Amino acid sequence: MKKILSFLIFTLFFLLISSKSNSVEVRDCFERLNRATFAFNQSIDKVLFKPLAKGYRKLPVPIRTGTNNVVSNLSNLITIPNNVLQGDLKAAGLNTARLTVNTTIGIFGIFDVAQQIGLVKNYEKEDYGQTLGKWGVGEGCYIVLPILGPSTLRDGAGKLASFLGGDPWYNVTVKNDTQYFKDSDYYVSRGADGINFRSKNINTFDNLEKNSMDFYASVRSLYIQDRKQKILNSKKIVDTQDDSDWDDLQSN
Repeated sequence: MKKILSFLIFTLFFLLISSKSNSVEVRDCFERLNRATFAFNQSIDKVLFKPLAKGYRKLPVPIRTGTNNVVSNLSNLITIPNNVLQGDLKAAGLNTARLTVNTTIGIFGIFDVAQQIGLVKNYEKEDYGQTLGKWGVGEGCYIVLPILGPSTLRDGAGKLASFLGGDPWYNVTVKNDTQYFKDSDYYVSRGADGINFRSKNINTFDNLEKNSMDFYASVRSLYIQDRKQKILNSKKIVDTQDDSDWDDLQSN
């Protein structure tokens, strides 16, 4: 109850400080700091994440498919409670069934058995930032987080909610001592998720950087576009980005 209360307090706080969620422009209130953090992240990407992503792409397809399935399966642990918070009980039921089947019969999600028996994945991943957006919380200012990358004050609050008890995978690996899981299990899975995403979008980001007059501004626009689409559960382009910049980006 204490964790839920903390989350509600943060929600009310951001309801008060944020603009309406349907506003067209998200303010870059901390642009100088954001650009410095963005440059730092780019340097880390060039020496670490991009080489790892290129190496990952050379792995056999079954290994990459299995990794993608596992991280997708784990994402249901956050998607399901957010389905409930958004009132989408049908999606919550389907994702719970998929999680149960793939974690057991599919060996922790390596194999998408649920898909094969008719539990078709047709719902997108959800998180607490999206739920806040559904509830009418505006984005607030745009921020760039070290390592984690683009975000907004609203999405930052959503990430914080995960660490306040909203992420069961974090709870059983890092927050609580269990005999079955270690802290490293959480961090390895998060790292694999990031490398999986980066590997899918190497060419997309290379082309974006090459063709952008201001790469920072392009990534900011791309992120805001992506978040608006996820909240709307839509592929429709919504004011912030031209179609040609958006089409090739692949989510996990």
